[in-house]
Amino acid sequence: MEIVTICAIITIYDITVDTNVIFSALYSNRGASHLIVKMIIDEEIKLAVSPQIYFEYYDVLMREENLKLLNLSVKKGEDFLDLLALLAQKHSIYYLLRPNLPDENDNIFMECAFASNSDYLVTSNIKDFKQGELKGFGFRVVTPKEFYKMLSRRDSFGGGQK
Repeated sequence: MEIVTICAIITIYDITVDTNVIFSALYSNRGASHLIVKMIIDEEIKLAVSPQIYFEYYDVLMREENLKLLNLSVKKGEDFLDLLALLAQKHSIYYLLRPNLPDENDNIFMECAFASNSDYLVTSNIKDFKQGELKGFGFRVVTPKEFYKMLSRRDSFGGGQK
């Protein structure tokens, strides 16, 4: 009897995620942002965070008006952020990249994507990232919809490689 081994190549992407994607995922259980966060929680993709990004997530999500909008208690919001922190690949940033983005606060996402060697930086605010000087950073800036479509195409072909 012959034994046949089938080996599937499963690619797990490393991504850096802008706060607007996390917010959108919590705001609605529909759409690509929610599906991406679900994949992070299911450990199908790896989230890269730096302390600066974690505190940005915390600052935005824990605002009283956002907790109301998201229908979250402080405890549930903190529990969600704790889960992300537990699952995330943590990266310390020892240098500053300044690619001349229109919003200075977006630089923390660029720095983390670069330091973590992320495959993608996922943001709903792609126009601000496209205006900066992003040549040669080694990752692509994509919207949640673009990222999820790319994953769907990859999965329909049985895996794929980076």
